[in-house]
Amino acid sequence: MKKIETPYYKYAGLTLALTFSALASATESGSPSTAVGVYDFGAGYLPPATENGTIATRINVYSADKLANNNGDSTPGQDFNLDVLSVSAVYLNMTDTEILGGRYGYSAIVPFLRMDGSISVSVPGVGTVFEDSAELFKLGDIQFIPLMLGWNPAPNMAFNTQFAIQAPTGDYDQNRFISPGLNHWVFTPSAAFSYISQSGFEVSSNFQLDISTRNDDTDYKNGLEFRHEFAVGQHVDEWTVGLGGYYYRQLTDDKTGSNYAGQPIVDGNKLEVLALGPAISYFSPGKPTVLFHAYKEFDAKNRTEGYNVAVRVAHSF
Repeated sequence: MKKIETPYYKYAGLTLALTFSALASATESGSPSTAVGVYDFGAGYLPPATENGTIATRINVYSADKLANNNGDSTPGQDFNLDVLSVSAVYLNMTDTEILGGRYGYSAIVPFLRMDGSISVSVPGVGTVFEDSAELFKLGDIQFIPLMLGWNPAPNMAFNTQFAIQAPTGDYDQNRFISPGLNHWVFTPSAAFSYISQSGFEVSSNFQLDISTRNDDTDYKNGLEFRHEFAVGQHVDEWTVGLGGYYYRQLTDDKTGSNYAGQPIVDGNKLEVLALGPAISYFSPGKPTVLFHAYKEFDAKNRTEGYNVAVRVAHSF
């Protein structure tokens, strides 16, 4: 039977803000309030307590040319395109302090986003009735994680729970087609686990909720958002190869106040999407950990549908 080496250094539990907007189609920005495609292999593991903590970066490319309606179809006459490059700096520090038997840690994520998007809508016999575009490179919403608790009940099993706060620090313009910032706070409780069998087969998952405050500029409040990120794969020496993805669904309706002047909410504007694709990671003690995935989105409703490709590098000092 293969001996499993506990990958304490392997995963920094990275989160960051990949926020992009299209039209007010589901949630106010037409996108999840926090980053998608963050957790795959080793989601349940947190890094060890070290003198200087863990630093990491994540480079993510999201590209879409479909903006799905509530039925999952593109609107006739609509020409849409969105490309987002996000680069994030992450600092994470685990300590020897224990709370409820779990090791305590904290983290901060600072994202920068390059966004390039365009949309036009035409009507037969009339021509183009609406068009807009934007291109920018700006600071996104910074995320703080003041509470991280990790448990390792066995060398091949790990659990953690986190509570993240995403602050409205990103560049935002309510009249612009796309903005890196959301202009509201987001509070995110999450729980994750990883299990590695004696043969080296891994199953990892992360579950989270996004709870948003109201955007005071537009008088719009997103509904409660749920996300499950997952990965299954086989360990082969320092490599892990398999399949990853995420399922995102908005659980409650968006809400607007008396000062809202945007598009009316239809069927709660509930967003939904599934993503699947190959995932691979490299871990060797004392060396930087590298993770890569390439996901294709399916069955989108009230949001964009495209491709999510990311590279993450993390190292503990």
